[in-house]
Amino acid sequence: STQSTGYRSLLKPRISKLKTFSSPRASSTSTRNTYSPYFISKEKRDLQDRLLRVDQAGEFGAQRIYDGQLAALGTSACAPKIKQMREEEKQHLETFNKLLVQRRVRPTVLTPFWDVLGYSLGYTTGLLGKEAAMACTQAVEEVISEHYNDQLREILEKDPDDSELREILRKFRDDEMGHHDTALEHDAKDAPLHGLLYGGIKAGTRVCIWLATKI
Repeated sequence: STQSTGYRSLLKPRISKLKTFSSPRASSTSTRNTYSPYFISKEKRDLQDRLLRVDQAGEFGAQRIYDGQLAALGTSACAPKIKQMREEEKQHLETFNKLLVQRRVRPTVLTPFWDVLGYSLGYTTGLLGKEAAMACTQAVEEVISEHYNDQLREILEKDPDDSELREILRKFRDDEMGHHDTALEHDAKDAPLHGLLYGGIKAGTRVCIWLATKI
């Protein structure tokens, strides 16, 4: 009928626009997510997998260290400062957890190990006193800050377009440096056998970083 013909003529342009919108050919490559696992080179994919895996593991371990320290020093005068640093590590961890999902990166299989090791390290140094706990923080955060600096240089060289990850690492690097300075301000160097404790924890942290990049 004339009426139904009129309806069809009104719908035609809308259907045509819908088909054009949903057509893959209509999608410009410029709108694609550069870091979708389907649209990046194998070299860049391997780079982001390695960086995100080790960083997520590191932030998880750092949070567990502070959990252990608070279990031992929860009523001490330095507890509020430790809680503040732990909260920042928690925010770092949440960010990396989201990035692992968004970029489809497998977390390290060593997470249960970092869980026990991080807490044990924090609790043990906390039992030795505030100064030993702060020496632990000084050592760990110094290595992590250096680690983030290395990653920033690597991203600038191999994947300069990944501005999102670059800005995240720069912000977190600054936070970790702040934790390091806080530890020094709270008498980290007055810890018993500071040189031995500090050096041993730094060496252990470097080994943990290396393992997390591999497994």
